[in-house]
Amino acid sequence: MGLWRKIVQSKAKFTFCRSYQFALLFAAALAVFAFYYFGSNHENFSSATRRMKENQVIFHDVDVLTQKLFPVVEGMQKHFSAGSGAYYSDSIFFLSVAMHRIMPTEMTRIVQLDLDLKYMSNIRSLFGEFEKFQPGAVIGIAREMQPVYRHTFWQYRRENPKTKVGDPPPDGLPGFNSGVMLLNLEAMRQSELYNQLLNMENVRKLAEKYHFKGHLGDQDFFTLIGMEHMGLFHVLDCTNNKQLCTWWRDHGYAEIFDLYFKCDGQVKIYHGNCNTPIPDD
Repeated sequence: MGLWRKIVQSKAKFTFCRSYQFALLFAAALAVFAFYYFGSNHENFSSATRRMKENQVIFHDVDVLTQKLFPVVEGMQKHFSAGSGAYYSDSIFFLSVAMHRIMPTEMTRIVQLDLDLKYMSNIRSLFGEFEKFQPGAVIGIAREMQPVYRHTFWQYRRENPKTKVGDPPPDGLPGFNSGVMLLNLEAMRQSELYNQLLNMENVRKLAEKYHFKGHLGDQDFFTLIGMEHMGLFHVLDCTNNKQLCTWWRDHGYAEIFDLYFKCDGQVKIYHGNCNTPIPDD
């Protein structure tokens, strides 16, 4: 693997033109990497940025990636977005799902991060998580920390009252949050099961079985296949993606909210989803 490869998806709701949005996206990715990758060497931002450029960090054209991605994810978009024109309906929000098919084969691992994160430790520690993957695992991802999928799977849960689908951890299946992800591209390429699940007919069958209609892009796909194939995932500790959004606590789930939201341990990465303010310390 080269020094570092990273693709970042922005989930901030910008209102200006798309091309400018992604220009800012990659500029922010550059800033995040420069600061946190070289931060342990006590470099300032400018020197770290220069050093990063000298080490051949590669930027990828988002439009080109989206064109390659579209044939793979076109069929699943109707299951995991709120419809044409919705925020997560764009193919770019499914980039992680088929990254192994569009990235060069020499790229074997990617750490993919949202922009609404605050790092309390060096992000290089995330790469150590790859070594913890069990055989068959292809993606590292943390659990969703709100009962959003308890809500989404309401019909399946009503028809199957003993199911763990949508239940809180540690014994339930609360679904995933894609704010921090580790993509083992080589394992994704080699996994017959994972690539079978990308087949649109298999996606349709799973969506129908679970009465699933999502709106959050890639994390909906990972959540859905995780209901039957948890072995594909290395579950990151909540401290690696401490989500701060509390929207569902105020929308019908106050009594059980903390069962999902609880996260013990020293936080390594805060995730200010839902535009939630991030603590200063």
